[in-house]
Amino acid sequence: MKKFLTFTISAILFLMAPLSLGNAAYVERYACILTDDVYFYPTETAEGLFTLPKTYYVKVISEGKSFTAIEYLTDGEHTKRLVGYCRTEQLTFVDYTPVNPYLYATFDVTYTAERSDASDGMLNKITLTCAYYGAYSIGSKEYAYVLQEGAYGYVPMPEDFSYPTNSEYAERHAKDEGQSDEARPMQIAILIVLCLLVPLLAAIVLRTSKRTSFDDGEE
Repeated sequence: MKKFLTFTISAILFLMAPLSLGNAAYVERYACILTDDVYFYPTETAEGLFTLPKTYYVKVISEGKSFTAIEYLTDGEHTKRLVGYCRTEQLTFVDYTPVNPYLYATFDVTYTAERSDASDGMLNKITLTCAYYGAYSIGSKEYAYVLQEGAYGYVPMPEDFSYPTNSEYAERHAKDEGQSDEARPMQIAILIVLCLLVPLLAAIVLRTSKRTSFDDGEE
């Protein structure tokens, strides 16, 4: 009976743990970009280079009071991992590892130059693939911050350029709210039942112990 009582108390503590501790920590930590004005800074004192794509994520290196060290994108065919900073207050930290945290988007830019070695006035054309990192506006003009042939820089934003919205944060947020609404009443009900059973079980154990003591005395 004592073992059963111990098991019951352990079960109560186990059920109460999710209510008090929340979600477990993850080795890799990410933050979601939920507004259009979250800049990527090369250092904490430098000007912002570009605004990060909304609905996508950055990997958190270390969180600070004013700035958080982050990394964005990975080394690939057209991309390189970029390390810098974002303002901490503009980041929405999450407790999961996103399936597709970064935006991988490219577009081609064609450059035309007059041939210096030709007398017929023919033009040379070269087309380069740019990896898109983010946007930067000057007045009414918008530019894209890109990686092109191993070098970072700005190019005019193509008129037809667009990228898909990452719906993972919205979907997870809606799912978590639904699960929380369903699970919490059930957890509370179980806790109430267990709490009511504990005094009863304790009384039974005490009564059994007293009877055992009396029996031992009679012997």
